[in-house]
Amino acid sequence: MLLELLSVAALVVVLGCAVVRPFRWPEAVFAVPAAALLIAAGALPLKDVGEEAVRLGPVIGFLAAVLVLGKLCDDEGLFHACGTWMARWASHRPRRLLGAVFTLASVITAVLSLDATVVLLTPVVFATGRSMGARPKPHVYASAHLANTASVLLPVSNLTNLLAFTATGLTFTRFALLMLLPWLAAIAVEYAVFRRFFAADLDVPVKPVKADKAPELPLFALVTVAATLAGFAVASAFGTDPAWVAAAGAAVMAVRALARREVTPAAVVRSAALPFLAFVLALGVVVRAVVDNGLGDALGRVLPDGTSLPALLGMAALAALLANLINNLPAVLALAPLAAPSGPGAVLAVLLGVNIGPNLTYAGSLATLLWRRIAHQHGHDVRLREFTLLGVLTVPAALLASVLALWVSLATIGT
Repeated sequence: MLLELLSVAALVVVLGCAVVRPFRWPEAVFAVPAAALLIAAGALPLKDVGEEAVRLGPVIGFLAAVLVLGKLCDDEGLFHACGTWMARWASHRPRRLLGAVFTLASVITAVLSLDATVVLLTPVVFATGRSMGARPKPHVYASAHLANTASVLLPVSNLTNLLAFTATGLTFTRFALLMLLPWLAAIAVEYAVFRRFFAADLDVPVKPVKADKAPELPLFALVTVAATLAGFAVASAFGTDPAWVAAAGAAVMAVRALARREVTPAAVVRSAALPFLAFVLALGVVVRAVVDNGLGDALGRVLPDGTSLPALLGMAALAALLANLINNLPAVLALAPLAAPSGPGAVLAVLLGVNIGPNLTYAGSLATLLWRRIAHQHGHDVRLREFTLLGVLTVPAALLASVLALWVSLATIGT
C-alpha cells in the first residue's frame, strides 16, 4: 500500500510540474529525481527499470531524430513557405485560411509529428493571420486541436503511437490503412465544429492584402521528408525500427547544413531536446511503477474485451478520460499492454482516445501545454472556459466518428 501511494504521489508531482513548470525549469528536473526515488524505495525493481528503458529506447531515439529533422526543415524555410502558401491561397478570406490551416496542420502532424505543428507551424499561423488582418483565434486553436486529432494516422505521428505501435503487431502500411478513415472522420468533425464555433471571427471582413511573392520551395527538405516517410513503410516491411529511418533523414539534413555552415553541431544537439527525452524516459519509469503497484489491475477490471463496436467505443472513452486525468503518455503506457490481448483494433481504439481526448483539457497532452505557452508568447490569451467548451463540442463527436470509422476499417480491411 505504501509503495502504491508513493508511486501515485510521484506521478502527480511529475505531471503537475510538467503543467506548471516552476521557475521555468525543464520537466526532467522533477521527473528524473521522482523516478530515482521510486527505484530506491523498491517500487520498481532494477530488472523492470531495464526492461522499460529497452522498450522506450527506440521511441526516444525516434523522437530525437524527428525533432532534429523538423528543426532543420524549418531552417531550410519549409514552414515559411507553408505560411506564404496559406496567405496566397486565403487572400482576404478568413474561412479559406482556416481550410488552409486545417490542411497543412493535418499533413504536417501526420508526417513530421505533432511537435512540428505545435512548435514550428503555430508561430507561422500567427504571422499569417496578422499579415491578413484576420482574427488569429480560429486558426491558432486549429493548430492545437489538429496537433492531437490529426496525429492518429501514422505510427510516427505521435509519441503515443510509437509507444503502442509494437503492441499492435501491425506493419507501418497496415497501421496507416486502418487509421486513414478514422483520421479523415475526426478531422471532418473538427472542421465542421470550428466553422460554427468561430463563425463570428471568420465573418469579420479584412482588407485585401497583396500576397507575398511565392518563396522558392526548399526542394532538398521536401525530398528528404518524402524519402524518410517512404523509408518508414519499407523499413516496417523488413522489421526495421522506424527510429533508424528517422535518424537517417535527420543525418542527411544535418550533414548538409553543417557542411554549408548553416548550423553548428551544438545547435543540432539542442534541437534534439535532450531534457525532454530524459523526461519521457523518467515518466515511463514512474508510470510503470504506478501500473505495477495497482493501477494495472484496476484498469484491467474496467477495460472492455474484444473488438465489437461497443467495446471499441468503451476503450476509446476510457482512454480519453484517463488521458485527461493523468496525461496521454501515461495513459497509453498503462492501457496499451492491457488492450493488446484483444487484438490490434483494441490498441488502435485506445490510441484514438489518448490522441483525440486531450483536446478537452490543457493537461491532456504535453503538446497542448506547449501550444499554450507559445500562444502566450505571441500575446494571445487562451481562455480556459472557451478552450474547454470547444473541447466539449469536438471531442465526443470526433471520438464517436473516428471509432465508427475504425470499426468499418477493421471489418473491411482486417488486421
